[in-house]
Amino acid sequence: MRIASLVPSATEALFALGLGDDVVAVTHECDFPSGVAELPRLTRSVIPAGLDAAEIDARVREVTGRGEALYELDAETLEELEPDLVVTQALCAVCAVSYDDVRAVAGRLRSTPEVISLDPERLDEVLDDLVRLADAASVQGRGEVLRRELRARLDAVSAAVDGAPRPRVAALEWLDPPFVGGHWVPEMIVAAGGTSAVGSPGEKSRTETWRAIAATRPDVAVAMPCGLYADEALDEAERHREELESLGIRACFAVDAAASFSRPGPRLVDGVELLGHLLHPDLVSAPAGAEWRALWG
Repeated sequence: MRIASLVPSATEALFALGLGDDVVAVTHECDFPSGVAELPRLTRSVIPAGLDAAEIDARVREVTGRGEALYELDAETLEELEPDLVVTQALCAVCAVSYDDVRAVAGRLRSTPEVISLDPERLDEVLDDLVRLADAASVQGRGEVLRRELRARLDAVSAAVDGAPRPRVAALEWLDPPFVGGHWVPEMIVAAGGTSAVGSPGEKSRTETWRAIAATRPDVAVAMPCGLYADEALDEAERHREELESLGIRACFAVDAAASFSRPGPRLVDGVELLGHLLHPDLVSAPAGAEWRALWG
């Protein structure tokens, strides 16, 4: 089967399902696993590089406010590749190519590919989508196996922190302006032995004021700006150290959001394990390869 992935989380899931050899193209943001490096890229962002956080937020609002897409799809290359399956998403307008654009382009292809959209809002739905994806790729059974393996790791973290104090955690998906984490992130915090101070399971991430975040009395803040690696997240957090200190928190960490938090794929389990380690270092070991930096605490 020839599969085109138009969202990084789907790319990661396909490789985790043992379908890496079937993936014929990915997005410009796909950077994991290493096997994606040589694959054709089907998308590009209309947001120029080099902007700071506030400028990126302003440009995104400007483009989406005009009803325009943030990403462009290389329809010509997609047609040349003749995929049998195209995997995309419609959950987040700022995360991938427009779902309507994908459907329109796919409908014109000679290969008449099936289009599957993965749009989980909760942690269990992320795991369930692995089964859907495996079934769509005609490898029934692999999804069930992977889901069981990931669920066992989540259960192991929950068992390790059972009975431990639960610090209140503010997950920040952007810092200028501050966005509080929603969707699956609050559930990740709970699974890791914490309490979500802001953000509710299944709800969209949203902007909030620093004053309002402080009013929730968080103990710990985790800076997880979308699209930034751990060192970049640390730099961004340092630029907002005064605001973070105003929250009254005892600890603040910066993490690689793309690797472990913002992409609804298998590595969210790494994120739960990492959070478990940050909140309860004596009870949960840090997962291999998950990067984080401590501002203080």
